[in-house]
Amino acid sequence: MLVGSRAARWALWALFAVLALPLFVLPSAVVLAASFAGRWSGVLPSAFTTAHYADLGSGESVDALVTSLVTAAVAGLVALLAGGWAALAGRRLGRRARRLLDGLFMLPVAVPSVVVGLSLLVAFSRPPLLLNGTGTIVILAHTVLVSAFGYQSVSAALVRLDPALEQSAAGLGARPARVLWRITLPLLLPAFSAALGLCFALSMGELSATMMLYPPDWLPLPVRIFATTDRGALFTGAALAVVLMASTLVVLLGTARLRTRAAYR
Repeated sequence: MLVGSRAARWALWALFAVLALPLFVLPSAVVLAASFAGRWSGVLPSAFTTAHYADLGSGESVDALVTSLVTAAVAGLVALLAGGWAALAGRRLGRRARRLLDGLFMLPVAVPSVVVGLSLLVAFSRPPLLLNGTGTIVILAHTVLVSAFGYQSVSAALVRLDPALEQSAAGLGARPARVLWRITLPLLLPAFSAALGLCFALSMGELSATMMLYPPDWLPLPVRIFATTDRGALFTGAALAVVLMASTLVVLLGTARLRTRAAYR
């Protein structure tokens, strides 16, 4: 470790616990406890029940989960392809052009997601590209919002990439396409899998732009959670939130496993 003293390491772990518990662990624990609560009139919940999870077997909840998974998967893949391709192409550009490319990809992050949703709503509410009222515009909004993270992840990996490997392959007579396919892309697989997991997780939790764009037949799970809690069904909303967290965690663990295997190769 970077800290050699045992006392200093214990102090750092204590500081981490003090910061992590109230910010990350306790909120998740409260949501988990609320999902099993029959009532909550004191400090702790009471009348524990699994009825809130039994209600999730209805078609609307399952459809909302499937919609979120499909939206996040498609948006994450498209964002990774677009961001990865732009990062690979951008390293051949000059400094000013590369800064302009960085700014274009970071612009959706710099502005509120509501603004992104409004801009897409205005842009695609009339022919020739009439996407308003379809699930495609929701996927497009998620792609725009998460593409910056795919681009930045691949760009950071390219900076750490040893150029001698590509130069050696090119010196042995390999064409640029073969160098890209056999050298560059395999070395970037850990970055690709990490970027895909990040884009997927961010898309699964996106709400602001989705609220402006979603049609009745394309209802993601975060919107259903908001609607459920807005009606006063807090415990059912907590159960939906636990399902959302669990499904996202499963996908992140899968991408982490892929990243480990890619790094080992």
